[in-house]
Order: sequence, then structure tokens, then C-alpha cells
Amino acid sequence: MDKTDPSVRIAIDGPAASGKSTTARLVAQALGFLYVDTGAMYRAVTLAVLEKGIDPGDGGSITRLARDLDIDQTLKDHETRTHMNGRDVSDEIRLPAVTAVISRISSHPGLRRIMVEKQRQLAARGNVVMEGRDIGTVVIPDAEIKIFMEASLDERARRRLKELKAKGVETSLEEIRADINRRDELDASRSDSPLKAAADAVILDTSRLTVDEQVGFVLRLFKNRLSAEK
Repeated sequence: MDKTDPSVRIAIDGPAASGKSTTARLVAQALGFLYVDTGAMYRAVTLAVLEKGIDPGDGGSITRLARDLDIDQTLKDHETRTHMNGRDVSDEIRLPAVTAVISRISSHPGLRRIMVEKQRQLAARGNVVMEGRDIGTVVIPDAEIKIFMEASLDERARRRLKELKAKGVETSLEEIRADINRRDELDASRSDSPLKAAADAVILDTSRLTVDEQVGFVLRLFKNRLSAEK
């Protein structure tokens, strides 16, 4: 599909392992849009925090660190790569050590304000698909298309286990389920930009949907929007 009006911004929010990352990537590829992985941006900060030995609870130090970090995302072979100070950290930010503390780190209000500005700068490039937890509510609340993806806890745990096994990471379904549940509680209860669906978002339960069905749903919304404007 050819690129279209650069004012079209697609915001996809949802909890961990709801399918939003895979769907957002494939939708962006289909439309020729830039896929902005906001979760990867927070993961980059988390990786920097771990490398610097900063206490995950030290919001002040984390905020100052993030302010000075150059976090960018680029397309390479149709895939979004995340760079931190010019270094490609796309693989490192997916390690279990990062996953274990990202929700605690990303809950700091000062950090979230800085990250929102960085995300808006990427969105300003136009023709973007952005996914995260507060895209439709905080980052680009005026996005033309907003979707909130959800799925059962058990299904999300199974998906994450499959992903980790494919990467050679050994863990159990019970451990993953507990970790996702903990992250859900942290994300939904934080005082700044809590995880929730925007009032005008389309809710999509992916528990029983294939990836192709999820992508098709979003593309239909996009096509319907274009048709409505004609």
C-alpha cells in the first residue's frame, strides 16, 4: 500500500503480550509507515539504568539519565531498530533482566514526561504507527486511529513463553504469568499515565485471534477512515 496523508497516526495501546507490538509492526509495513516501539524506548532507558548501576527506585537519577540519552528508532530491512547514543541495543533490551525491572523504572513521573516528549518528536515525522501503554491517552491523544488491544492473562503468558523459548531463554509458564500479572498491576495503578483505554479507542480482544486477523482488523479501520474522508 502506498504512503498516504502524513497526518494519519495510528495509536495502539494494551498490556504486555496482548499482541500490540507484532500487530503494530506488520501494520506499519503494510502501510509504509514508521513503526515506533515506545516500549523499546523505555527498555533502552532500563538497560542504561542497569549498566550504570542506578537504583531502579531512584526516580531523580533515572530522569536525569534519560534526559541526556539519545534514543532513536530507524528502519532496517523493514524492521525497527532501537538505538541508544548511537548504539544498536535492539537485542539487549529484550533480555529478562530488563523485563524484570522495566515497569518499576517506567513508573517514575519525571521519566515518563521526558519519554513522552521523545515519542512526540518521533510521531512528528508523520506516517507512524505507535504502540505502548499511553499512546492514545497521553502521547498523541489526537491520533486519527486509536486501538486498545487486550487478551486473557493465560493467553498472554503462553505467547510470552513461546517468544522466550524461541530465543533460547529457559523459564516457566507460572513465572511468566506472575511477572505479567505484576506488570499489569503496576502499569494500571501508577499515578502518571496509567494503562487504560482512551475513551474513543476501539477495543480489540485478541485472545482468540491470529496475528493476520489482528492486522486485518487495523487495516480495515484505516481503509474505512480513508473512505469516510472521500
